[in-house]
Amino acid sequence: MDQPAHPAAQPPRQRPQLPAWTLTVTDAFDISSGMRRVLFTTDRVADFSYKPGQDIVFFLPDPSGEHGRRHYTIRSFDRQTGEIAVDFVMHGATLGPSFARNAKAGDTVEVKGPRGRIVFNPEADWHLLTGDATCIPGILHILEELPVGARAFAFIEVQDSSWQQGFETKGDVAIEWIHRGETPAGPSSIMLDRIAAFGLPEGRGQALIIGETSNVRAQRHHLIARGLAREQIASEGYWRPGRNGGHDHVDD
Repeated sequence: MDQPAHPAAQPPRQRPQLPAWTLTVTDAFDISSGMRRVLFTTDRVADFSYKPGQDIVFFLPDPSGEHGRRHYTIRSFDRQTGEIAVDFVMHGATLGPSFARNAKAGDTVEVKGPRGRIVFNPEADWHLLTGDATCIPGILHILEELPVGARAFAFIEVQDSSWQQGFETKGDVAIEWIHRGETPAGPSSIMLDRIAAFGLPEGRGQALIIGETSNVRAQRHHLIARGLAREQIASEGYWRPGRNGGHDHVDD
């Protein structure tokens, strides 16, 4: 007797095979009360290739002797000097801030990447970028590398003006720093309310939506409801309460 047919089991999603690097710290310093920059180099700098907005995965030692994966966006890369800058939000004594706080010249760390899809689409007529403090490095780096005349609108949620940073760009950029004041970082309608009041420009746009996962998902749904196609939105949850490390791909 024939056995009933069953659909083939789907293999588990595999992490992409990313290039591995040993980075060496060259310097570390505070750029604001809540952000610290660590400068690195690598002996294979000629092979290092990435797009602004992508991150690298750090393997940072934890108290148990194991290594935790932490994603940090590349803030800048100077190919002439081989200098790679990464900014760390200094929130508590978790692995990333602890590493940045104690980093000194000569220290080494293992990383993989670069990776990520939060990158500039040159075919779009305009660009919308939203995020919170964890997204400042990626958003500002993308804005700094825009081609002449590229039209972009950036909304960044921070606690107060002490988090704001200057930048230079060749693009046509309007940036707004949204101060949340005493409202804790995390799930809220602050950014959703702001983009709900934002008039979408004419033409085919691109939205780069990053930050806390539930906020990212709500913004994605809102923009789709307003007419943006799913392929016009690149959205990724950089963090969520109660989870240490990792990013969420927000595609729903």
